[in-house]
Amino acid sequence: MRQQLFQKTTVSVLAGLLILAAPGIGAAESLAGNKGDTRFWPALSGNPKSDCTKAYNAYVAASGHSAYATTPYMRVTSLYIICGTHLNASSQKAAEEAALKSCKATRSRYKVTTGGACEIAASK
Repeated sequence: MRQQLFQKTTVSVLAGLLILAAPGIGAAESLAGNKGDTRFWPALSGNPKSDCTKAYNAYVAASGHSAYATTPYMRVTSLYIICGTHLNASSQKAAEEAALKSCKATRSRYKVTTGGACEIAASK
């Protein structure tokens, strides 16, 4: 009788501890909504239909390692703003490399010479 009571008590205590510890185990922090490491604030047009605004909003909403690359905006010399993103990569570094590659490919596709080189504006 005593052994049975001891086993039931032990099982109850261990179950309680497991319930308390479970939320911390394997509950990875989502990066969704996080702006990440901002190196400079990207110049966004404010138009929600703009491609770069859509890309930046998708970057912020992404739950994994992501990066947003853009050409810096200078009022006198920048006629265009080119951007590129990579969402949910395996690491922050991989996301940055892919975002730069995307931005550079877009820049060469449109043959834009003004605005400067592509740079990582934010990554997480």
